Amino acid sequence: MRIRAATDDDVPLILRFIRALAEYERLAHEAVATEDGLRETLFGPRPYAEVVIAEDEGEPEGFALFFHNYSTFLGRPGVYLEDLFVRPEARGKGVGRALLAHLARLAVERGCGRLEWWVLDWNEDAIRFYRSLGAQPMNDWTVFRVAGEALQRLAEGVRRGTDGASRASLTDGDQVGAGESPRRSDKSGVAKYHEMRRDGRYFSTYLSIRIRERHGDERII
Repeated sequence: MRIRAATDDDVPLILRFIRALAEYERLAHEAVATEDGLRETLFGPRPYAEVVIAEDEGEPEGFALFFHNYSTFLGRPGVYLEDLFVRPEARGKGVGRALLAHLARLAVERGCGRLEWWVLDWNEDAIRFYRSLGAQPMNDWTVFRVAGEALQRLAEGVRRGTDGASRASLTDGDQVGAGESPRRSDKSGVAKYHEMRRDGRYFSTYLSIRIRERHGDERII
């Protein structure tokens, strides 16, 4: 098993993996990525993520796409795994474990405090596999997302104050505090939260493997 960093030449392969993952997750209609977009955002002047590919005897069997996030509590970066996919024909050969172990090593080498990712709640096989690696679900946390028209409206609602600071301009119906439920009854803006939660696609279990120091050595727990 060989795991290598992807290059610009791998863009068509990466897109095939992404579409296959979307099909498996029943989200094919949301997979609108293109080769040009991937090439620009992964291998352009400002790469936003990294990709590694697992190969067995020269045959690509799976991939992982990841990027760095940051923990203010730890004061250290972390690794966030956006996509992990193994071809159905290659499952059961340890490809997924090898990819995750590779990312764990990168996290340790780069001084990261943790490796984390989402998994769909209905994917019980994956959840059992991740638990076997020592990953723990972060059940106290809920994922929020602003996208599409809601993102555009939020961006347009930010105006510059006289002191140069950004100020959010929200209507009374849009106001929501940390830990509160959105108050709007329609399906726009922050009320998208309710729709996302009902359909079960986006509110996924959030798993994390934390890295701690023990006698000067860093270990995955």
